[in-house]
Amino acid sequence: MARYLFPADFMADPSVHVFNDRIYIYPSHDWEEGNIENDNGDCYIMKDYHVLSTDDPMHGEVIDHGKVLDVQDVPWARRQMWDNDCAEKDGKYYMYFPAKDHNDVFHIGVAVADKPEGPFVPMPDPIRGSYSMDICVFKDGDDYYMYFGGIWGGQLQRYRDNLAIENPHLPAEDEPALPGRVVKLSSDMLQFAEEPKPVVILNENGKPLVQGDPHRFFEASWMHKRGNKYYFSYSTGDNHTICYAVGDNPYGPFTFKGVLLQPVVGWTTHHCIVEHKGKWYFFFHDSQPSGGKSWLRSLKCEELYYDADDNILPIKNV
Repeated sequence: MARYLFPADFMADPSVHVFNDRIYIYPSHDWEEGNIENDNGDCYIMKDYHVLSTDDPMHGEVIDHGKVLDVQDVPWARRQMWDNDCAEKDGKYYMYFPAKDHNDVFHIGVAVADKPEGPFVPMPDPIRGSYSMDICVFKDGDDYYMYFGGIWGGQLQRYRDNLAIENPHLPAEDEPALPGRVVKLSSDMLQFAEEPKPVVILNENGKPLVQGDPHRFFEASWMHKRGNKYYFSYSTGDNHTICYAVGDNPYGPFTFKGVLLQPVVGWTTHHCIVEHKGKWYFFFHDSQPSGGKSWLRSLKCEELYYDADDNILPIKNV
């Protein structure tokens, strides 16, 4: 049965990594302050980050290391520090986070720490050429890749070919779906090393998923690798499931494989997948403890399993 990890506070959008043989959880932090639900996501009033850690996500103590970054510490940011992620390189820890600037446009910032639990010191400016939100950072060999993007409140529909467009819109129902993005990070971990590329998801016939497909990308990118397979998982659009697709390199394309998680209590969910001590875990959130308030979410964890063909088995004990 899935476990609520930190009932003492409302946190969501978990990104999880193993550093020094310990699990570190990098969530967003929900607040209740006159929340107004709309398509821009104005009800999600997140303005700081905490770091949690544990040795055993299903049974062990979960430690809150306290506030590690506040929106008031970030010179370029105004509000809505949504989901973040963290990566380690050469003994430094790099937190990547989205926030709206003083024009209410999402960009992606970087903050640096000497320890995985922070505190993190932000760079004075966001990453050049960055946009949208929902960040996953994936290490593959010596390279680091960032996956990002979210539609509607995440502002992904405002861009084509990495440029802002005058009339933001979604593709027609029979046109290829609006994809998330992937980009390799620079060697200093502070900038993009290239132009972001689309993360293309194919159907069983090798054709890109169309905008009207219920399994199209919406937000919450996550990448993990098992053996030689790259698993790209994400949240879908109107039906609010978590799906996954498989490819043979970090850029894709990825072939759709199936649904991992059916809709939870709350508007949608956000997940990540990590291995620790020979077991795989699926982290996510729902709004059940808050009575269904979509802006007050709680972190959860469940064990994850694969079949003999390396397909991920759906999460059922939620």
